[in-house]
Amino acid sequence: MRREATGHYEVTSTAGESVQAFVPAPLPPDPPVELAGSLQALHEQALLACGRLDGVSSLLPDPDLFLYSYVRREALLSSQIEGTQSSLSDLLLFELEEAPGVPFDDVVEVSSYVAGLEHGLARLNEGFPISSRLLRDIHGRLLARGRGADRLPGDFRRSQNWIGGTRPGNAQFVPPPPALVEDCIEQLEQFIHGGHYGEHSLPVLVRAALAHVQFETIHPFLDGNGRLGRLLIVLMLIEAGVLQQPLLYLSLFFKQHRSHYYELLDGVRQQGDWEAWIDFFLEGVQSTASAAVATAHRLLDLFRRDEAQLQDLGRSGQSVRLGYAALRRRPLTSTKQLKELSGLSFPTASKALEALVELGIAREITGGRRNRLFAYDAYLAILSEGTEPL
Repeated sequence: MRREATGHYEVTSTAGESVQAFVPAPLPPDPPVELAGSLQALHEQALLACGRLDGVSSLLPDPDLFLYSYVRREALLSSQIEGTQSSLSDLLLFELEEAPGVPFDDVVEVSSYVAGLEHGLARLNEGFPISSRLLRDIHGRLLARGRGADRLPGDFRRSQNWIGGTRPGNAQFVPPPPALVEDCIEQLEQFIHGGHYGEHSLPVLVRAALAHVQFETIHPFLDGNGRLGRLLIVLMLIEAGVLQQPLLYLSLFFKQHRSHYYELLDGVRQQGDWEAWIDFFLEGVQSTASAAVATAHRLLDLFRRDEAQLQDLGRSGQSVRLGYAALRRRPLTSTKQLKELSGLSFPTASKALEALVELGIAREITGGRRNRLFAYDAYLAILSEGTEPL
């Protein structure tokens, strides 16, 4: 359905120019979203896919090891959309305090995303609701280090920003004036929690779709809005109980359809075409959840194959099995880290890694004799699919 513009314009001055800043109307849309026909069917498929994804984690021998790597994969993808050039291996090397093969600030940015994401999830688990305070808290960690450290981490912007173009006058989009940001976020918070009366007339997947667009339209921070807006989606699904584990991330889908994504955001703002955006969003949820389920099954098959090799070692292979369990938890590791994760002595951990190399499970990547690093290539290859820098 095409409506009129979903907000109004206010004149604001910035960088010596007067521009028209867009102020979005509060959610939900008026007239209401039409969730019927093919859109209703797509919503049911997306919800079913989320249910399958939520159940698949119980099949894994250690759900936390999948979550550890999947969170880092999402951090990488979400940061790539903003222009970083890191790979998954770069991030894991950085966390091992080794030198990555890309600019330092790129990896710091991805690492900070992991910190922000994990903090937000921890706060939700403590019963803290999605709120202006939580968003600012996460943002403070998101921009604590690296290129965003001077962009008011944890604080709403106090100056006018714009998107696209070389200056405000030729910008593609100008968000609300800074004086209206807090009011806009307060209205968004009320919508997320069901308005003044706590009643949810829209399914949570649709609310998440609407909230993401609204957040990106408000653009409340000087930097990090895209990353935090994508993170808001999974936080809403966790809070609503649609997912028990944070395994659904749309960054890869948005990355693969980047131009269409921005076109649809503009379509909402200018024509009120929420249905076209929701159709795209639900397609992303359905395909992303299904892909994550397939990834989990591929990892499960990989673990079973490799564990079968270890069973042939008999009792003497106990230390190798402990080393393998640690390698699954950290698929790019050092002997020192594997020693700490497995509880083995340093010499025994070293021998376990050498045995895993001989079996073709691990690979030594430095070529040196000291301070060696080992990669679980097959595991990293599965997780790295689609994460090539833009």
